Amino acid sequence: MKVQRLDHFAIEVGDLERAQRFYTEVLGLPVVMRLHNQVLFNCGDQNLALFEVPRVPLEPNARQARIGSPLGKGHHAFRVNADDFATARERLSAAGVESAAPIDWGDHDCLYFLDPDGNLLELINYR
Repeated sequence: MKVQRLDHFAIEVGDLERAQRFYTEVLGLPVVMRLHNQVLFNCGDQNLALFEVPRVPLEPNARQARIGSPLGKGHHAFRVNADDFATARERLSAAGVESAAPIDWGDHDCLYFLDPDGNLLELINYR
């Protein structure tokens, strides 16, 4: 078997309406399709699916631990251009989104942040 490419990836959320607002209004992803317990977004040449499942909300201390030390933890990374990366932290902060300080890896920069359900996400820009 040879995998051709990633078709879509899925993230579990506790409140689908809230998550849909976040992914459309904050991250700017367009909705492709909505079903009763899931939303599918266009994310470049692949899709992102959000599935509503019962979840216990993360306590504030757990959220802080996740974003305070994001390296080496499972996450989903979204590539953005240099201009969007430059304004991302202010945009996320204005939306009340918790984020870590940007990291300069030499050939690229990354910024980790949490969605409303505490899923660890990353913005990345290659120079």
